[in-house]
Amino acid sequence: AAKTNFDKVVRGKRVILSDEICPAEICIKDGVIADIRKGDPSSFDGSVEVIDAGDLYVMPGVVDSHVHVNEPGRTQWEGYVTATRAAAAGGITTIVDMPLNSIPSTTTLSAFQTKLEVARDKLYVDVAFWGGVVPGNDRELQSMIDAGISGFKCFLIHSGVDEFPHVTEADLHKALQVLQGTNSVLLFHAEVDQTIDTQTSTSPEAYQTFLESRPKSMENHAIQLVSDMCQQYGVRCHIVHLSSAEALPIIRAAKQRGLPLTVETCHHYLSLLAEEVPDRATQFKCCPPIRDRNNQDLLWEALKARDIDMVVSDHSPCTADLKLLDTGDFTSAWGGVASVQFGLSLFWTNAAQRNLTVRDLVDWMCVMTSDLCGMGHRKGSLQVGKDADLVIWDPDGTFTVTADIIQHRNKVTPYLGKVLRGVVHRTLVRGQTVFQNGTFSSQPLGAILLKPTTSTK
Repeated sequence: AAKTNFDKVVRGKRVILSDEICPAEICIKDGVIADIRKGDPSSFDGSVEVIDAGDLYVMPGVVDSHVHVNEPGRTQWEGYVTATRAAAAGGITTIVDMPLNSIPSTTTLSAFQTKLEVARDKLYVDVAFWGGVVPGNDRELQSMIDAGISGFKCFLIHSGVDEFPHVTEADLHKALQVLQGTNSVLLFHAEVDQTIDTQTSTSPEAYQTFLESRPKSMENHAIQLVSDMCQQYGVRCHIVHLSSAEALPIIRAAKQRGLPLTVETCHHYLSLLAEEVPDRATQFKCCPPIRDRNNQDLLWEALKARDIDMVVSDHSPCTADLKLLDTGDFTSAWGGVASVQFGLSLFWTNAAQRNLTVRDLVDWMCVMTSDLCGMGHRKGSLQVGKDADLVIWDPDGTFTVTADIIQHRNKVTPYLGKVLRGVVHRTLVRGQTVFQNGTFSSQPLGAILLKPTTSTK
C-alpha cells in the first residue's frame, strides 16, 4: 500500500459531494478533510483506520442553526450534554445556541463569556453561539462580535421570558447602525402584536383557540418591517421559523431587489398540520403556530423555489409541567417543540413524497445553515480543507420515536409514536466518532466555534 499521511478514511458507494453522489473516499488528517478520492477504493497501510459505509449515505454533518440549550439558568429544561448528545444521535455535527432561555441571556460580553465557560467540556458536537439584541444593549454588540459571536437575534413581540425583552423600531435602528459594516447578521422573531378580531374558538383546550390568537397577519406585518430595515441598512437580516406562507410575496420582492435577506422554516411547520392537532395536545404548541395544510404546501413550494433558504429545528424544550399536559390549556402552556434529534429523519420522511433529493437536504440543512452562522469556511460540505464532520445514515431504514431513544432532557415532543424514515448509523465530528449505533463517545469531543471577525469598521 502507498504511504499516506492520513489517519482515517471514510469510504462509501454513495458519498454526497458538492457536485455529485458517487463512490468516494474521504481521507482525514488531524480532523480535517485532506483528500477526496472518487472511484475505486484505494488500499491504505495498516496505520490508517478505514470506515466502510458500504451502501449507506455519507453526507456532511447537519448544522442546526436554531437550538435553545438553556444553560446556564434553566438546565432542568435542557443543557449542553443532553442537547449535544441528542444532536449527535441525529447526525447533527454543529448546533448554534440561541441567546435565550438561559439565565443570563446572551446579551452582553460577560454573559457570552459565562456561556463559553459553562459549555466547555460538555459538548458532544461543535457549538457556536447567537447573541441577543434587546433594548439598550447596542453598546455591547461590537465587543461580542470581536469575541466571536455568530450574530444576533431579536424579538419583535414578547419573547416568552421577561429577561429577554423585545425591541422597538427605535432599538432596531440603533442596533443596525452598529452592525453596518460588520460581517454580522441580525435574526428576527418576526411576529408583532395586534388586536385580534373576534375569535370563533374560545376553549383553552382547543388548538383552534391558540391558532386564532396568532394569525398570519402578525408575521406578515413583522416581515414587512424586517424587509424595510434590511433595505435601509444593507445589514444581513434573517427571519427565523417562518410559518405564514402569506408573507412569501414580501420575501420574494426583497430578494428580487437583491436585499441580503434569508429565511428559515422548521421541521414542525413542514411535517405537522393544524387540522391534526388533538385537543389538549400542548406538545404541539409553538410560536408562530403550526398552520393548515394549504399553508404547509406553500412552504414546501417556497423551499423548492429557494424563497426559503434553510430548515432548522428551533428545538425549544421545557420541563413537562410547563406544557400543562394535565389540563391541556393551550393558552397558558409553554410554546416550543423539542425535536433537535430528529431533524434529518423528519425532513427525509417528507422529502421522498415531495420529490426532493438528498442534495436538497444538504443545501437546506448543511450548506445554508453553516453559511448563516459564519461557519461556511469550515462546515456544511465535504471539501478538502473543511472539518471532517460526517454523518453515515440509511435513507431506507425506518424507526419509531419512543421516549427511550430520546436523548434530550425532557421527552415531551409531538413526534412520539411517529414512524420516521432515515436512520443515523454514525456521526463524526472533526474525524472523531461521537455517535455509533446508539452509543456515544466515552467523553465529549465537541468544540466551541467562534466566528472569525472581518470588519470594515
